[in-house]
Amino acid sequence: MGRKTGLTAKSVQAQLGVGQPDFGMLYADMAYADGEDVPLDRLLQPKVEGEIAFVLKEDLDQEQMTITDVMRAIDYAVAAIEIVGSRIADWNIKIMDTVADNASSGLYVLGTEPRQLSELDLHLCGMVIEHQGEPVSTGAGAACLGNPLNATLWLAKTMVKVGRPLKAGDTILSGALGPMVPVTGPGVYELRISGLGSVRASFV
Repeated sequence: MGRKTGLTAKSVQAQLGVGQPDFGMLYADMAYADGEDVPLDRLLQPKVEGEIAFVLKEDLDQEQMTITDVMRAIDYAVAAIEIVGSRIADWNIKIMDTVADNASSGLYVLGTEPRQLSELDLHLCGMVIEHQGEPVSTGAGAACLGNPLNATLWLAKTMVKVGRPLKAGDTILSGALGPMVPVTGPGVYELRISGLGSVRASFV
């Protein structure tokens, strides 16, 4: 269904002890709807991240690309919760571990309020994740390589280099806007991003 970038926020890099982004694949069976029950037994050591997802309307397959090409190729943006997981005990991972583990991909939930780029301030947009009404993670677009579009450009160039360029219709999870939050058990984690509304992951 698309790709994800990981380790784009300095806070997440610090949590995992790495200093560069990575990428992974998104598959159809990883997608859950807003508020749909997410079975905890599908996950290993789950954590949630607040992200901005982009859906493409054009291919990004050129060897030389700029941020302008990325903006032109994006159809719309939505809020997204990425539910990451790890097969490595205690999340004691290095960059090669997370690459081998499909960038620690687990599942993801997309919001349902699509917005055009012209409606958003992707650098300054604020993010908060709440659990049982309490904020558990905060951040902003600037935490994602300075701007989620920068992370998407990095991903697009990287995918061309490895021979799997991004295509029209792909969903792109552009990277975390703040720290990962461990999922402690059943319950709802709600993400809100300025300009993009909210989305919920409901763990059962």
